[in-house]
Amino acid sequence: MNTYKTFCGKALEDDKIIELFDARSEKAIQELSSKYGELCKKISYNILNDWQDVEECINDAYLGIWNRIPPERPNPLAAYVCRIVRNISLKKSRYNLARKRNSSYDISIHELEECIPAGRNANPHAQEILTEAIERFLDSLDQNSRVMLIKRYWYADSVSEIANVFGMRENSVSAKLMRLRRKLKKYLEQEGIRL
Repeated sequence: MNTYKTFCGKALEDDKIIELFDARSEKAIQELSSKYGELCKKISYNILNDWQDVEECINDAYLGIWNRIPPERPNPLAAYVCRIVRNISLKKSRYNLARKRNSSYDISIHELEECIPAGRNANPHAQEILTEAIERFLDSLDQNSRVMLIKRYWYADSVSEIANVFGMRENSVSAKLMRLRRKLKKYLEQEGIRL
């Protein structure tokens, strides 16, 4: 069950937070921040590597969520919030592109360039086909490999953070990620996706 401690020490579930949004209660943002704020900060910081930009993106995300709920009723709420924070952070990162590469996100995206044709095809249908193929690829992996890829390329966790989580050496994580990228590239080619 998805719960957390509120200011009064009781657990609040996602559907209760959504009800607060439906009621247009300002407490909805407080509860959302209390439950998912640290995760949002981590995702945004991994992309931007700048706390001031992170704060701005999180505030923009909360405003966006406030404006979308209602009528939307996201389930699961965590994925919805993370996606919005990630997208806003990516836009901010592109805006800041003039800066040198210095975030974990920049490095992780550079790693993927050889196997995913990101940004080369603006056709939404082609992007949907690519997304579906990547989802099938992830489903074909064992849980540890899938989690490792998602932590690196969705959450933009650093290699050292992933090594910590899995109790591995950084070199071993880097080697495993390289093998998984090669496997993904081969899989996409077999699916007929041109790289």
